[in-house]
Amino acid sequence: MSVHTMETLALFDSAPYQNAFSARVIAVGEYGIALEHTLFYPTGGGQPGDTGHFTLADGTRVDIVGTVRDPVQRSIIWHQVEHCPEQLTAGEQVDASLDWDRRYQHMKMHTCLHLLCSIIDAPVTGCSISADKGRLDFDLPEMTLDKDSITRDLNALIEQAHQVQTLSMPASEYATLLQITRTQAVAPPVIQSSVRVIEIAGVDIQPCGGTHVINTEEIGRVFCEKIEKKSKHNRRVILRFE
Repeated sequence: MSVHTMETLALFDSAPYQNAFSARVIAVGEYGIALEHTLFYPTGGGQPGDTGHFTLADGTRVDIVGTVRDPVQRSIIWHQVEHCPEQLTAGEQVDASLDWDRRYQHMKMHTCLHLLCSIIDAPVTGCSISADKGRLDFDLPEMTLDKDSITRDLNALIEQAHQVQTLSMPASEYATLLQITRTQAVAPPVIQSSVRVIEIAGVDIQPCGGTHVINTEEIGRVFCEKIEKKSKHNRRVILRFE
């Protein structure tokens, strides 16, 4: 199969809480292993790629150390490995499992950063997510932010148990999408002529390709650890789980 005709179906969009699946290998190459479909989220939007493992038919375990999209054919998702067994070739069937605890932490923090956007009225210039913390950079020329206020307001929103919905908007409405996009550096991703939008009812709506929890209450308590001045027009807000 030519790389130009390959495509990986992204199951993480429709099943973010599922953590195990079976799939057929469609390619093994320099970037890793590509499957016909996957629950592994590829690095993007500040969210790290998922880790986990495959189990081959003969019982061999293959550790997945990261997940990325192909740099050219964006519809192909590569599962990165440190060592690929010789018997793992296109056509083989594998059982796959995510490192679920790590992914779930990413889902909670990614959703929490959407809440942070809702309480700071400024464009976002950067984002980073990990299993224990997350941060957003805001285009703010003056230091008007307060750690205690951010902590209080975030936890209030979390405890209100807002529903989090995934919507799809046609790419033809791109101009409208750009108006609601807070992130300056990255344009909303267009997948199959549509853009994925995350709505926290009555709180925030943003184009976003990441994985999220379905209710803010799942996030648990967080606190604003630090506010840093990164440049004349850049303030970094760092959050951690309690």
